[in-house]
Amino acid sequence: MNFKLTTAVSALIGAAMATAAIAQTELTVYTAVEAEDLPRYAEKFNEVNPDITVNWVRDSTGVITAKLLAERDNPQADVIWGLAATSLLLLKSEGMLEPYAPAGVEKLNAKFVDKDTPPAWVGMDAWVAAVCVNTVEAEKLGLTMPTSWKDLTDPQYEGHVIMPNPNSSGTGFLDVSSWLQMFGEDEGWAYMDALHNNIARYTHSGSKPCKLAASGEIPIGISFAFRGAKSKAEGAPIEIIVPSEGVGWDMEATAIVAGTDAVEAAQKLVDFTVTEDAMRMYNVGYAVVAIDGIAQPVEFFPDGLADAMIDNDFEFAANNRARILEEWQKRYDGKSEAE
Repeated sequence: MNFKLTTAVSALIGAAMATAAIAQTELTVYTAVEAEDLPRYAEKFNEVNPDITVNWVRDSTGVITAKLLAERDNPQADVIWGLAATSLLLLKSEGMLEPYAPAGVEKLNAKFVDKDTPPAWVGMDAWVAAVCVNTVEAEKLGLTMPTSWKDLTDPQYEGHVIMPNPNSSGTGFLDVSSWLQMFGEDEGWAYMDALHNNIARYTHSGSKPCKLAASGEIPIGISFAFRGAKSKAEGAPIEIIVPSEGVGWDMEATAIVAGTDAVEAAQKLVDFTVTEDAMRMYNVGYAVVAIDGIAQPVEFFPDGLADAMIDNDFEFAANNRARILEEWQKRYDGKSEAE
């Protein structure tokens, strides 16, 4: 066999071995995405990458973040998909993310991309705080319609408000961190002290307070706007309130875990997360996605919500996350529902 033929055969064998390696690749993906959405994401990804198996590990934002931090010295995940950007900023500061610029990243709105080159994480979609009020239950109880966050501290609402626990819910954390930004530290905690008096309980899900308001179990649920719009479209008698002081928001984002043994497959998954096909899938559950012009109008999504989104200081939220959560738990955890 001559040298050129030997080289060609070696190249073919090498390519076959590489293909076989990819064929056997399994990715462990940690996610806070709603469980019912995960199969359709995997199915769409596998249309292009049939030889990569995605094994989901799904829990709430707080639980997934804590799990990743606990596994820092022995990472078990290859990719983080659909975790709050504030959590990914924290993981980035701990050196736990593998920077990567996915194909097509230039199409994303700049606020959805980490500022470093290459970026440590890329955003997918955003969710925005709002208040869901069951108009039937509120009328029965003689409650006036709130128009601001501070209205919710009025004694008339005692026992009639539910919100997410920020230790387990990304929505809960964006609420707390945004109040501290809007009102300042001292006034922010004073506000939460007053609000706590009216809280019936804290849930471990960001969507649950609005779902409970929609079903009539509670008159007022602090949740996020898309969940409210979805419930209203399903016929629930709710109004979606955009508090006058402004609303917090966060984004779902994706990153590769530093130290993964499946870098090539992980990169393919992250490439998929920024495609237009993926953005259209995100739009099923979110009104705002990372590529401008993709999202379709959402029925009953409240007017003026984009203008009410605060200039969110993600660095503040990430850098102070542990301190904020510890203080919140010390003050208010007694009303949290059982996990």
